[in-house]
Amino acid sequence: MQITNTTPFPAPDPVKNNWNFLEVWIDAMQSPPYVLLLLGDEAGMCHVFDPAVNYGLVTSCKSYEEAKLWLLEDEYELLEEQRLER
Repeated sequence: MQITNTTPFPAPDPVKNNWNFLEVWIDAMQSPPYVLLLLGDEAGMCHVFDPAVNYGLVTSCKSYEEAKLWLLEDEYELLEEQRLER
């Protein structure tokens, strides 16, 4: 008997294989602190993902500076200046 997988494929991930760096940003005013992930890709775009919502895409920005300003505006802070480079 042949079995066919009918599970829908997840939406394509914009940075699955071409990310250059990852930063962890937190909102320390919440308890427990709320975490967002900032991934930069090879094209210079930055994407913010929310691990609490199945790593859903929150926003995409055309540059690191734009993403950083977006996070700072919402009172997130970079977790100890640590960056994971690929």
